[in-house]
Amino acid sequence: MTKKTTIGGFPFVSYEKETYEENEVIDRSKQFYLWLDKRRTVRDFSDKPIPKSVIENIIMSASTAPSGAHKQPWTFCVVSNPELKKQIRIAAEKEEKESYDNRMSEEWLQVLRPLQTDWQKPFLEVAPYLIVVFKKAYDLEEDGTKHTNYYVNESVGLASGFLLAAIHDAGLVALTHTPSPMNFLTNLLDRPANERAFLLVPMGYPCSETFVPDIHRKKLEEVCEFYE
Repeated sequence: MTKKTTIGGFPFVSYEKETYEENEVIDRSKQFYLWLDKRRTVRDFSDKPIPKSVIENIIMSASTAPSGAHKQPWTFCVVSNPELKKQIRIAAEKEEKESYDNRMSEEWLQVLRPLQTDWQKPFLEVAPYLIVVFKKAYDLEEDGTKHTNYYVNESVGLASGFLLAAIHDAGLVALTHTPSPMNFLTNLLDRPANERAFLLVPMGYPCSETFVPDIHRKKLEEVCEFYE
């Protein structure tokens, strides 16, 4: 039963978390890693429709992420309109072509070659949904009053991670797309002045036959240091 109290004059509720025996903790942590390790970035999407309720659940899962001062400085814009997706593709490809032709260094292009990416982004039209993650630099009231948000990039980054995990859990696939600059998304989606595009995530089912680069994640000793 949830208990309520006040601390410093503010309402608090009791927090209850299911706990496990050590062996189950070990097993659950291993199984979660093995499951999440199957997640891959996919560029070949099926146009198979997805129930809107699935998208709503995924968005709400992403919104459970922690945020600075609990300001939740994010907006998830979900695009399924074919004409709008086409406009997004045209604008994104314009920026991407400029990047590949003039902005990216030779070293950067060399690193990308094993992934076989280029400026063309057909998945922006094929994927049934595009989720555009916007960060709120500040909160804005109707009368124009501004309220500071804290640790915005960190908060929205965490929410984006939760978003990708929720998509994977639903049996769907996604791509993290960051055309730069992304001002065109603010304009096309008519977002308010306090919002900045952070991430563009096409999502859906993979094609019946989908290939991904044969690449591998770093080992534990390459990404972790223990101080005991």
